[in-house]
Amino acid sequence: MHTLLVTGPGGAGRTTVAAATALAAARRGRQVLLLTGDAGDPLAALLGDPLPPGLSIARVDSGQEFRDELVTLQERGSALLSMVGARPLAAEELTELPGAEQFALLRALRRAATAPADLVVADLPPIHQAVATLALPAQLRRYLARLLPAEKQAARALRPVLAQLAGVPMPAQWLYEAAARWDQELAAVQAVIEADTTAVRLVAEPGPAADDALRLGRLGLALHQLPVHDVVANRTVPPGSADPWLAGLAAQQEKYAAEWAGEGPVTTLAHLGPDPQGQDDLDRLAATAALLPDRPAPRRAWTVEDRLADDGVLVWVVPLPGAHKRDLDLVRRGDELLLTAGPHRRIVTLPSALRRCTVSGAALTEGELRIRFTPDPGLWPRTR
Repeated sequence: MHTLLVTGPGGAGRTTVAAATALAAARRGRQVLLLTGDAGDPLAALLGDPLPPGLSIARVDSGQEFRDELVTLQERGSALLSMVGARPLAAEELTELPGAEQFALLRALRRAATAPADLVVADLPPIHQAVATLALPAQLRRYLARLLPAEKQAARALRPVLAQLAGVPMPAQWLYEAAARWDQELAAVQAVIEADTTAVRLVAEPGPAADDALRLGRLGLALHQLPVHDVVANRTVPPGSADPWLAGLAAQQEKYAAEWAGEGPVTTLAHLGPDPQGQDDLDRLAATAALLPDRPAPRRAWTVEDRLADDGVLVWVVPLPGAHKRDLDLVRRGDELLLTAGPHRRIVTLPSALRRCTVSGAALTEGELRIRFTPDPGLWPRTR
């Protein structure tokens, strides 16, 4: 099964392209699951009823997801809540908090991975929010490992004794059990996001505003090693119009689409005039052969080049296409590297060989951040 994550700048037609992609695959005999969390159910107007054979829709209800999760958490911590005199909240009292949409979407992606489908098409939020959502499982697992390390759980039988000796309460068993459950769920959705069968499709109307948003979006995806399948240049105007304004718009769109093609495949979809309504309009878009996704490309590894013999350094090569020097920052902290690329940030664990080195410089060359590491004589094995 393949998973295609569809995102792009706000208002670019992400939902329409996601629906057209799912329809194109279903028309060609594939079993497709279309995942959406959009409020107002725009897919109902696009796809109508009944759905074409082979196509099913899963709608994410973030409010219900939030209520179910909080009620479950209260049940697991009922003993502690009773001890402190707290009254649990009933499900009907709960209203979702900011961020609930992200967690609901991640859980839906995990469930979709076990669905009987050949292709999952996920209609994601706008690109900056989508990158943050896709990075969330790995980030939260790092936080859990730091705050509630698994190796400390071995001493849970001694917690009552330690609490008496130290005079402070020790973490309750339910907290560690909840952390283990969360880590397991996060690991499952992280495996879906980072699988070689998962890729991202970017949707944008060619133009200067979309160009900047796409550059920063690509940068965030590259920082988290999420491959871009293609860019859909949506709502393009055909050239040759007698209207000067339309001719100028067509020329501008052609210019930006050509520039985007330098970074990877570009699929062009024509402007249909009015907003698409119903399967007939979607079929006009779905007829574009390139809209049917191919097998995703594998994630690009961050390789370590051995240049000890020539320059006395190891070089960690981090592909960041479209990056500018002003976008980048890095800080070494113990065995981790804090990488900043535009508005995006990632904390990565250094490969074992680089942990015994010091950062001695970095350079951005042809879309690659090349970080130089010099071996620490006190930690590096001596050669005879």
